[in-house]
Amino acid sequence: MIDEEILTIDEVAKYLRVSERTVYDWAQKGEIPAGKIGTVWRFRKAEVEQWINHRISNHRINASYNAVQVESIVSPDRVLFLNYETKRDALMAMAANLAEAPQVKNKQELAEEILRREELMSTAIGRGIAIPHVRLNSVTDLVVSVGISKTDILDFQPLDDEPVRLVFMIAAAHNQHAYYLQTLSFFSARLKNKDLRGSLLEAQSADEIYRLLVKV
Repeated sequence: MIDEEILTIDEVAKYLRVSERTVYDWAQKGEIPAGKIGTVWRFRKAEVEQWINHRISNHRINASYNAVQVESIVSPDRVLFLNYETKRDALMAMAANLAEAPQVKNKQELAEEILRREELMSTAIGRGIAIPHVRLNSVTDLVVSVGISKTDILDFQPLDDEPVRLVFMIAAAHNQHAYYLQTLSFFSARLKNKDLRGSLLEAQSADEIYRLLVKV
């Protein structure tokens, strides 16, 4: 039986929302960590997760930091305080919140795809942060929900073993690949700031969190 930590080209392509051919080309060129079993490419889940997080956090994806206008994708009514110990409960609460945005046309699909994506690979990026994200045909424009957890979420399995307390859920239209990656890169870079993370965790209201995020 194949170890559950090993992924196929198809699974990596679905996770990264790119074509199987793109993943194959990356593997052939040595751009993504991979190995061959016979003539078939295989990928270790932990190595792929580390690879994409490294690319995002170091701006190796061609993204413009200033292209993301937080006030256009976040609003106080999409900021919520969480009090769950499991990521499933936290993600379901955030998906329900995000589904209230007019940009999201199919609440059930959003929840199902967020959970499916998380089952494939953890979206925790370290420092107590998780950024669950999907692109869907039923989403008309990129939108974000922000979750501030008063309780450690224990089962996100981050690489640094720090329990997740900050969750940024991103849903984008299927044709927004570039902006989707820009937004992932933006939040990953912005949340490296320890003072900002501390301020978000100490905030007492959704309005306060919103002001912290839109502050330049």
